[in-house]
Amino acid sequence: LTRAVSTIRDADLASELTELTKNQILVQAGAAMVGQSNLTPQSVLTLL
Repeated sequence: LTRAVSTIRDADLASELTELTKNQILVQAGAAMVGQSNLTPQSVLTLL
């Protein structure tokens, strides 16, 4: 029984770490997109 509980906890931990990593990547991608969207109007003004 102890081994089964340990296996379930390990699986849950792995799943949660995977979800955390995915969400961190999404946050970084979102931040990069916001940064790019802020640069675009400035670039247009520079060209004008």
